[in-house]
Amino acid sequence: MTFSSEQAAAIETRLVLEAIQASYGYDFRCYAEESMRRRVEAAAAKVGAKHLGELQHRLLHEPETFAAVLDVLTVRVTEMFRDPALYRGLRELVLPRLRTYPQLKIWHAGCASGEEVYATAVLLTEAGLYDRAQIYATDVSSVAVEHAREGVYPEASFERFQQNYRESGGEGLERYFSRAYGSVSVLPSLKRNVHVFQHDLVSDHSLGEMHVIFCRNVLIYFGDQLKQRVLGLFADGLSRGGFLCLGASEALPAYRRDQFHEISPQLRIYQYRSEP
Repeated sequence: MTFSSEQAAAIETRLVLEAIQASYGYDFRCYAEESMRRRVEAAAAKVGAKHLGELQHRLLHEPETFAAVLDVLTVRVTEMFRDPALYRGLRELVLPRLRTYPQLKIWHAGCASGEEVYATAVLLTEAGLYDRAQIYATDVSSVAVEHAREGVYPEASFERFQQNYRESGGEGLERYFSRAYGSVSVLPSLKRNVHVFQHDLVSDHSLGEMHVIFCRNVLIYFGDQLKQRVLGLFADGLSRGGFLCLGASEALPAYRRDQFHEISPQLRIYQYRSEP
């Protein structure tokens, strides 16, 4: 049997993902096929593998190769107060409802390098809710988790963060950061209720009784089966009346809409409405 170049590339990609799952326990086999194939090819280029067969061999025999590959497979674009309209919506539609709770639990699933986590911390601080909140920030990538935990970002990015913040309705973002050596660092006072750790949406359990779950621009990389599992994970993890915030290019599938009330479909803000 002769395979086309596209068929051969698909087979080689699956074999690489099988090697990752068998050797390291990370399961990317249910991610969106085309997106994952591009990432696997980019990972091969990063580690200098001439073809995917070589990448598979190195993953099986050189554990040190895996860290670099995982960093490529899980890379996500993020920035502080990305999609400012969402944060205006959170100020107007969600925070007033969160005031009714004595304690708050918030989960950023797929937190990447943490910019949006600290944007949420700023929002809660300005609403007078930070002291009653615990923010859980998780990602499958250990590199991303360490970056998010450090909360240190290039100073060149800060102007964009400030612009997003102003468009979201805020003023004075610099008071939450210190500057040194070309970087900006989140102040300890903004990090004290933030808990960052590794978590795999493919295989790990839900974090329970959350009042808000953010999972923004993550589901777009998942295949339908995995997407269904993860949305079930979030439904199990939300308290009754809790909120789910998805990315601007994502929407809640029809098979989950009977469980959620659309607070703002344009902003992708949904409220869980399970039976009491």
